[in-house]
Amino acid sequence: MSYVPNTPEEQQAMLEHMGLSSIEDLLQPVPENIRLQQPLNLPSALTEPDLKRLLTRMAQKNKSLDTTISFLGAGTYDHTIPSVVSHLQRRSEFVTSYTPYQPEVSQGMLQAIYEFQTMVSQITGMDIANASLYDGSTAVVEAALMALGPGGKGEIVISAGVDPQYRRVLHTYAFARGFSVKEVPTVNGVTSLPDLDAAVGPATAAVIIQQPNFFGCVEDVQAIEPLAHKGKTLFVTAITEPASLGILAPPGEYNVDLAVGELMSFGNPMSYGAPALGFIASKQKFMRLLPGRLVGQTIEEGGQKQTGYVLTLQTREQHIRRDRATSNICTNQSLLAVGATIFLATLGKQGFRELAELCLQKAHYAFRQITALPGFEAAFKGPFFDEFVIKTPVAASKLQQHFERANIIGGYPLGESYPGMDDHMLFCVTEVRTKEDIDYLVKVLQEVQA
Repeated sequence: MSYVPNTPEEQQAMLEHMGLSSIEDLLQPVPENIRLQQPLNLPSALTEPDLKRLLTRMAQKNKSLDTTISFLGAGTYDHTIPSVVSHLQRRSEFVTSYTPYQPEVSQGMLQAIYEFQTMVSQITGMDIANASLYDGSTAVVEAALMALGPGGKGEIVISAGVDPQYRRVLHTYAFARGFSVKEVPTVNGVTSLPDLDAAVGPATAAVIIQQPNFFGCVEDVQAIEPLAHKGKTLFVTAITEPASLGILAPPGEYNVDLAVGELMSFGNPMSYGAPALGFIASKQKFMRLLPGRLVGQTIEEGGQKQTGYVLTLQTREQHIRRDRATSNICTNQSLLAVGATIFLATLGKQGFRELAELCLQKAHYAFRQITALPGFEAAFKGPFFDEFVIKTPVAASKLQQHFERANIIGGYPLGESYPGMDDHMLFCVTEVRTKEDIDYLVKVLQEVQA
């Protein structure tokens, strides 16, 4: 039901059953300092027709990618979704699935998750992957907790080039769990190697970088790897733009211990930023420490000895004693994982590489056109994939106003996350954007300067 239809008398009866006299008594566990202390500032109720009209007008203020040109990335990317993805993803056995506790009636979903794990391992170059996590930010946290171990104490070193949202979530967990986080600054858009070297010490459990990083810049992972592996430190790479794996070296090739990140952009719509599809992949030796669960392939006993799929490792707290659980992750994004699996299967190896090449070529065309405009400068020197930072002659907020009038979803204003970068904007160009789209963006930027 869309609302709770109980009367004041029924509410009082429920309170009396619990031994309480008022709603305030029920709310005693909620600290006073975080309560609203006043009624919600809401208008009076509307009739149903008036409410529908109001909501329709509100919905019309939203912009969609069907009618708007987007150059926004920053962790969520506009990639083409082949029509076959939604046709298969919406089959009832996928849409209605939750947790495949009974393998005998869940073979389809178990196989889909198994294929997802396999494909994640293939594109990351890692030995093994789990059955997905909530999102990229919690995947980063899970990697940190794995590195910290059962005691949960120590230090995590993370580059300032990692997605600001990921870092904020990590700091939140650090506050609650009692470990410390040390951030390493960036220089010219990439992690400062001298600062990273100085930051890693005996108490460091993991070094976390992003590839490409939040500015779109390609990190020198070969130089970072020996610094990250000083002592018993684990090297963790976060990936928010998985299309980059079609052309950049995968984490497994530069000796990463854990690869984490976000796969929502594969086969799933951007949907205002959620729901997301986190992943974590690792070397074989960390298999029993992975959060969530793993789906394995087996052979049926007797008869035809047909292939079967089962939950092989289930280390979450719903399956084993809470104190032995590796994580409090209690589900996985199965439906989104199915979408990503169908997407990758549809592209195939060659198509995956072509996707990356298109993103690379179109982004560099846009970069050359924009930086040719007077007043628009490249913020950083060095290689990038499909995102790049431009220093603009006007504040990013003013630029956003021009974009809105031109029906463009502009780049990400970096001043929101990086102090002192109010005149810097992060642009993203994927394979979806046409030459006409990019030229139109450049024309709008010319008008801004004029």
